[in-house]
Amino acid sequence: MLAPEYILSIWRKFDDFPMETLTKAWFHNKTNSKKQRDVSLMKEHRIQYRISGNCFDLAIWLLDEFKKDGIEAYPIGHNIHSESAHAAVIALDEQGRRYLCDLGDQWLNPILIDQQRKDFSGEKYSGFFPAALVQVNVEGVHLEVNYHRPNGKISNQIYNTEPIDKNLFLKAAEFSQNQIDPRPLLEVRTPYKNEIAHWEFYNWESFLSTTEGIFKDQPLKTIEDWAERINLKTGFDKQFLIEALEFYKNMSR
Repeated sequence: MLAPEYILSIWRKFDDFPMETLTKAWFHNKTNSKKQRDVSLMKEHRIQYRISGNCFDLAIWLLDEFKKDGIEAYPIGHNIHSESAHAAVIALDEQGRRYLCDLGDQWLNPILIDQQRKDFSGEKYSGFFPAALVQVNVEGVHLEVNYHRPNGKISNQIYNTEPIDKNLFLKAAEFSQNQIDPRPLLEVRTPYKNEIAHWEFYNWESFLSTTEGIFKDQPLKTIEDWAERINLKTGFDKQFLIEALEFYKNMSR
């Protein structure tokens, strides 16, 4: 179910890239032109502020890295061009096997999604998603992923695996960058004991999801304290964090 090394080597370049909407809010007032950053600007911002972006940013950047390395890949998603849109990528190996690559949901590794391949199994697997076993089922163009949590809870995600036209995808990305939910969100993969866990900041609360359960952080009151906590988890520039978080605070007033 694991992708070959030449796909994983590209994927691993993004191991310390959070998925976050802070950059979207921060960049919103920085330009009067298009809000979806191109890869060169994302790289500049990464160097300067250590920031990453939302699921569209990450998918666009990942596609660019695959293209540079000669790996066939294309964008997919669900609810495209809506406020609940989600973007991901499918990469193909040299035998044409397809692998789901979802940085937006902070997967640990890409996963094989071709049921007809002998390597495919519908069993539950660890090592693909933080603090959960994953189970993959494909029916036609619909991919269903079931997440089995340590507490017995099962959630799922549905993908449409049809390739999205590049221009349509970029239009959907631009639409997404102009939709700012007043609840800030950041998710990052982080080491915890003998596993890679999932730390999340959402709507002024934060917690760590592990195979041992969920551990909630102590509440914080000030933007400066939140900037300090997020900086420790991500390395994001503190001044950037303060500006982005102030944007969200002003939205809720």
